[in-house]
Amino acid sequence: MAAVSKDPYRYFLPEARDLVRQLGQGVLDLERGSGGAETVQRLLRLAHTLKGAARVVKQREVADRAHAIEDALAPFRESSAPVPPERIQALLQLIDEMGARLSGLAAPTAPQQTPSDGGLQTLRAAIADIDLLLDGVAESRAQLASLRGVARTIDRVRDVARGLSTQLMLRASRSRPAAADAGARATAQELEQLIDRVQRQLTSGLDQVDRELRQLHHATEQLRLVPAGTMFPVLERAARDAADVLKKRVVFEGSGGDVRVEAHVLSAVQRAAVQVVRNAVAHGIEAEPVRQAHGKPPAGIITLHVVRRGRSVVFRIRDDGRGVDLEAVRRVAVERGAAEADVRTLDADALMRMLLHGGISTSRDVTAVAGRGIGLDVVREVAETLGGSVSVVSAATKGTTFELVTPVSLAAIEALMVEAGGVSATIPLDAVRHTAHVTAAEISRSPRGESLLYDGRVIPFAPLANALRMPRAAEAARPRRPVVVVEGANGLAGIGVDRCRGAERIVVRPLPGLMAADAVTAGLYLDAEGNPQLVLDPDALVDEASRETALGPVAAPARPLPLLVIDDSLTTRMLEQSILESAGYEVDAVTSAEEALVSARRKAYGLFLVDVEMPGMDGFTFVERVRADPALRGIPALLITSRSSADDRQRGLDAGAQGYIVKGEFDQADLLARIKRLVG
Repeated sequence: MAAVSKDPYRYFLPEARDLVRQLGQGVLDLERGSGGAETVQRLLRLAHTLKGAARVVKQREVADRAHAIEDALAPFRESSAPVPPERIQALLQLIDEMGARLSGLAAPTAPQQTPSDGGLQTLRAAIADIDLLLDGVAESRAQLASLRGVARTIDRVRDVARGLSTQLMLRASRSRPAAADAGARATAQELEQLIDRVQRQLTSGLDQVDRELRQLHHATEQLRLVPAGTMFPVLERAARDAADVLKKRVVFEGSGGDVRVEAHVLSAVQRAAVQVVRNAVAHGIEAEPVRQAHGKPPAGIITLHVVRRGRSVVFRIRDDGRGVDLEAVRRVAVERGAAEADVRTLDADALMRMLLHGGISTSRDVTAVAGRGIGLDVVREVAETLGGSVSVVSAATKGTTFELVTPVSLAAIEALMVEAGGVSATIPLDAVRHTAHVTAAEISRSPRGESLLYDGRVIPFAPLANALRMPRAAEAARPRRPVVVVEGANGLAGIGVDRCRGAERIVVRPLPGLMAADAVTAGLYLDAEGNPQLVLDPDALVDEASRETALGPVAAPARPLPLLVIDDSLTTRMLEQSILESAGYEVDAVTSAEEALVSARRKAYGLFLVDVEMPGMDGFTFVERVRADPALRGIPALLITSRSSADDRQRGLDAGAQGYIVKGEFDQADLLARIKRLVG
C-alpha cells in the first residue's frame, strides 16, 4: 500500500490513457461511418469504465467529461442513424480535454502532450521497467559465466583426485598387497565417478539455465517492441483536424500496422509523421473542385505503409495531392536571400532537401496548420536523431511520397567482434550459429562461386572483405581461416574473417545522415576509445554470400592511389574516412593544410578532400598552392565546406578545385560518384 500512497495514479494513468485512446479511435470510426450501434455500445462501456476509475482516484474533471460522453452517445445506443458532425466534434473535444488532464497528472511541470499520444507515453514508461529486467538478465548471465569457470575447475579436481588415488593405491600395495589394493582402487573409482557426476549435473544445469536466460532475454527484448499501428489513430486524427481547419475532405489509410518497432523509435517517428500528414493536408490535398477537375475522388487520400527491411523499418507516407510546387520553392528561397542563379540550377532532389531543412513554406497564408516554414525540418531532425534517412519524391498533380527509414530498435545487443581486411566489425550474436577454422581445401570452388559443408549441407561462402569491398588477403598466407556461420532471413552462409575477438554487449547507433554505407552495414557502435565501428546486417551478409555464389567470385578491383582527407574537425575526418574506407579506398587524414602539403610531398595521393575553413592556411589557399606546384598540380581536389554562397563556390573553382560540396547538402552517393570519376 505504501507504493500506492506515494503514486496514487500509478495504475490509473496507464488504464485511463488506453481508454482515452480507444474512445478517440471509436469516435473516428463513427465519423467514417464504419461503426454503428455496436460501436456506440462499446464507447459507452469505455466511458463508463473511465468514469468509475477517475472517481476512485478523485479525478472529477476526467469523470465529468466521461459522463458527458455517455450523455452525448446515449441517444444513439439503439439507433442506426449516423452521429451528426457537430456531436462528433463535441466528443473529440471532450476526449482532448481528458487527454490533456492525464498528461498534466503524469508531469505537472512538463509541456502537455497530445491526448492521442497517451498510448506511447504509457509504453515508454513501461519500457523503463523492462530495461531493469534486461539489466537483471544480463547480470545473471554474467554470474553464470563465472559459474562456468567453477565447472572448468572440476577438471583440475578430477586430475588431483586421480593422482591422490594412485598414491593411495601405491601405499596400500606396499603394506597390504591384496585387500588394501582392492579397497584403494574401489575408493579411487568411487571418487572419480562422483566427480564425473557432479560435473555432468553442473554443466547440464548451467547449459539449461543459459538457454532459459537467453530465451527470457529475447522475450523481454520483444516486449520493448510495439506494433506500428499504435500510431495510426494519432495520424488519422491529425489528418482529420487539419482538414477540418482548412475545410477539406481527407481519408487516412494505414497498412503494415503489425510491424513491431521499439517504442522510443515509434514515438519519434510519430512526431515526424504528424508533420508530414499536416503538410500533406495543407499543401498537397487540393480543394474538391480542383480534385474533381483532375478526375480525382472528392476526398484526398493519405496513406501510411509500414514495412520491415532487415533490421530497419520503412515508413512510407503518400498523398494523392498536387505535388510540391518546385517553382514556388525556388521563389521563396530567393525571397529568403538565396542567389537566384544558384537556385535556378537546383534539381528536384536539391529543392526537396532544401524543404527538409526548414525555413521555407510555399503557403502564402499563415494558419494553424501551415505557413511558417517549420514542420518538415522536424522530419529531418528525427531521421538524424535516430540515425535513419528521409527522402521525398513528388510528381505534379500526382502527389508526394515521404520515405522515412529508421532502425527497429536502439537497444543494446550481444555481438561477435570480428576483423577483416583491416576493418573491425560486429555481427549480432543471435544470428551467429557456429564459428570454426577451416582450411582452403574445405572450401569448395566452382564456376558458381565458393561454398562449404556445414551440419551436413552445403552453404554459400564469402569472405567478409568482399562484402566490405576490401582487398582479399592472400590465401597462401592464411592456411586456416576463421569462418562465422551466419543465419539470415534467407538461410545460412559462411562468412570468412581474419580474426574473431569474442563477444561483447554493444549499443547500436544508427548510421549518420552523411553515411549511406554498403547494404551489409546496419549501424555503428563506439569502441572503448570512442571510435565508430561497423555493425553488420546478418540478412544482408547471407544475401551477399548467396549472390557471390550465384555469380561466381568477384575479383577485387585494382586499388587506386590513397586519398588524403584534410579537415581540422575530428568528427568530419573520421566520418569521411569511414565512408571512403567502406567504399574500398585507402585513406590518410591530417588536421591542417600545412600538414597536408608535407604529406603530399612524401607520398603519392590520388585525390585531396579539403575543408575550407581551417586555422592557418585555408582550403582555397591549399588548392592554389597545389596547382602552383609542378609535382602536385595533377592531383584533383574536392572542397567540402559549410560555406554555400555563390561567391565561395566560384572562388573554389577559380582556385582549381574539381568540385565544391556543401556539407548541408552532403550526399554520400554523389561524393563517391565524383571520386570514382576522378580517380576510378
